[in-house]
Amino acid sequence: MANITLKGNPIHTIGSLPDVGNQAPDFKLTATDLSEKTLADFKGSRLVLNIFPSLDTPTCAASVRRFNELATGMKNTKVLAISKDLPFAHSRFCTSEGIENVINLSGFKCSGSFGKDYGVEIVDGPLAELYSRAVVIIDENGKVVYNQQVPEIVDEPNYDDVLAALK
Repeated sequence: MANITLKGNPIHTIGSLPDVGNQAPDFKLTATDLSEKTLADFKGSRLVLNIFPSLDTPTCAASVRRFNELATGMKNTKVLAISKDLPFAHSRFCTSEGIENVINLSGFKCSGSFGKDYGVEIVDGPLAELYSRAVVIIDENGKVVYNQQVPEIVDEPNYDDVLAALK
């Protein structure tokens, strides 16, 4: 269980992020075209999982914008923007913001498996059942090579650490 805060108030997740060096847990998430995507769909590419509570908050929107910018220079790397927002909200956001370099995925139908398997489902407080803010990097072979649980949910991820892990 990760101990994080929301504006200084403690909240908790259901578990911990996948350990570096372990195989990444499989997932089933919904794309903006309502198709299902799994980890196997991205085999052979490095993945940056940008996980967050909701696109309708300033920090989450900022992180998707920033990862969209960063994705243009990443070789053999796909950035997945993952929240429980409906696929329609992901699509609306990307269209209105000109987001073209990230793949938006929703956990709205996955019965909690992604949130539990990746340890990011919030279990208490006003954001209960949404995802915490975290970044997980998975290599071409499906191994976790980096993880970052952002301790204060209103803060953005440490992008410099993410970029360093991708080198």
